[in-house]
Amino acid sequence: MKKFVLIAFFLTFNAFAQDCSCEENFLWVKKTFEENDAGFQVALDRKGKAEYEKHNQIYLEKVRKIEDINECGRTLYDWLTFFRNGHISIDIHQENANNTLIATTNTDTKNWETVSMTEKQIQKYMSGIKQNSFEGIWKMDSYTIGVIKKEDGYVGFIIDAPGTGWQKNQVKIRLHPNENKTGYAGKLYLRNYSEYPLDKVSLIGNNYIKLGQFAFHRVNPVIADSDAVKSYLELMKTREPIMQEYSKNTLVLRIPSFAWEEKGAIDSLLTVYHEKIISTPNLVIDIRGNGGGADRSYNKIIPYLYTNPIRTVGLEMLSTPLNNQRMEGFLKMSDVSDEEKKEIREDLKKMNNNLGKFVNLLGQKVFIQTEDTIHNYPENVAILINGNNGSTAEQFLLAAKQSSKTKLFGTTTMGVLDISNMHFVKSPCGKIELGYCLSKSYRIPEMAIDGKGIQPDYYMDDTISDYEWVEFAEETFQKKK
Repeated sequence: MKKFVLIAFFLTFNAFAQDCSCEENFLWVKKTFEENDAGFQVALDRKGKAEYEKHNQIYLEKVRKIEDINECGRTLYDWLTFFRNGHISIDIHQENANNTLIATTNTDTKNWETVSMTEKQIQKYMSGIKQNSFEGIWKMDSYTIGVIKKEDGYVGFIIDAPGTGWQKNQVKIRLHPNENKTGYAGKLYLRNYSEYPLDKVSLIGNNYIKLGQFAFHRVNPVIADSDAVKSYLELMKTREPIMQEYSKNTLVLRIPSFAWEEKGAIDSLLTVYHEKIISTPNLVIDIRGNGGGADRSYNKIIPYLYTNPIRTVGLEMLSTPLNNQRMEGFLKMSDVSDEEKKEIREDLKKMNNNLGKFVNLLGQKVFIQTEDTIHNYPENVAILINGNNGSTAEQFLLAAKQSSKTKLFGTTTMGVLDISNMHFVKSPCGKIELGYCLSKSYRIPEMAIDGKGIQPDYYMDDTISDYEWVEFAEETFQKKK
């Protein structure tokens, strides 16, 4: 009898999956989020029920007209941003689907705008280029692009693009002065010729140009760069933690990610440089672009900046049958020890006994971390931050900034920390995967980070180039003496 029920269920499921509409996916996402996300009520209290109902009606009308799964995914994600800007996700699970959600284009590329220049003309033009210009020949992956001055802006065109659909001389980039005339903005056309807007275009030193998430390096003419630029490029290119001996007084620790698997690499690097760290006056920790990971990955850094007990505000978990499934999954993992499984079972029992409620599994709201040793060196610790720092990176900053040695340099962080511990579940259709959160910080509402971020002690405005941040921090510490 049980087997018959299971077979009947899967037959129904498969039929539903084949006919599932964007509206049905939306209604599932909405119900699942409302019932299980730890931050749902927080957002509802802040924005109001009337605003939420209005939001729902707008999106219900939108999804009823959508047939494409990728467009549906983008729309569902937009609906989620009502609640917060981070720790939410919509992923597409469909055979042969374009999971990057980059739309295809029906543009007539045969009649695409071109720049008519022969190789000889290009070489002659490039020979007259001066420093501090976007002009030149630039390369990224398969693309070699020529950029020339045109009217009040710049135009980039294809010189060579093997393995792509792009043809020689087709316009790939357009740049123009931004609204306040302080820099450049524009657009870049992607591999499929769809438009990618560029809010900010930056020249890094003389030989690198940053166009949104893309970066090109100049191959002609190559102009000498300063040591500061070379140092910065080394820091930004690495995907692994590295240490730079910036000067006799300053070390730079670059950590691109606090991902769970990075703990070993971070700890090993600190072990290798331990004696150097505790004998050098300044330590700069560069976490620009670090989107977070796991708290365990930064634990070994704390002793180097520690000066006094560090207070960490805890969190509570929302207990629902769906949420508690994540903890049940931990019990099936092969790398979880018997002792850990015992703790998980105890926690799971607490959760299941309090369905529909928030549960403090650790039994206390605030944790106090103390260290036995306060190192004389480093005397000064600078942490470089920007708007791409979130989650665990922000948790690290909340701990680090309690040290009297530490100052934050940069721009305000992302602000995605209070609602955390993501859980991922698939829709009944099997094509949509929703990512939402299970926990809520006790910092809410008095010291909420979400939607606000963490502000630096020293704001690095746009007159200070990214490659000058380390030098700025070092000079700031020198002036203290």
